[in-house]
Amino acid sequence: MVVDKPYLRWLTLFITSSTLLCCALPVLLVSLGFGAVVASLNYNIPGLVFLAEHKLWTLSLSAFLLMFLAWVIWRPNQSCPANPELAVHCQTAKLWNKRVFWLSVVIWSVGFFFSILLLPLRQFFNF
Repeated sequence: MVVDKPYLRWLTLFITSSTLLCCALPVLLVSLGFGAVVASLNYNIPGLVFLAEHKLWTLSLSAFLLMFLAWVIWRPNQSCPANPELAVHCQTAKLWNKRVFWLSVVIWSVGFFFSILLLPLRQFFNF
């Protein structure tokens, strides 16, 4: 029987979104010329500064949660109930788990690219 853990998928989405907020959004806004918006965000939401200062921990924690969520979704020996009504709910939960997981992976990848890879790539290609 599949144990649906909606709190786990939403927690993973929330934590991976924090990597987007701390790492990718400021770079994007400054690149577009909205540095004052970034300064205002950092002043009004002091937690963003903490996340940006500890981006390796933030990215590592969210990557660990993504790996754990992947294990929860695709672990072996899962089956849905024989009751047709419960089986429909089970399949719907599986589908939503996979959607939230892949959305979280995309958000994490964007945050990782902007916070870790972008500067070394720019330096390598002399941009």
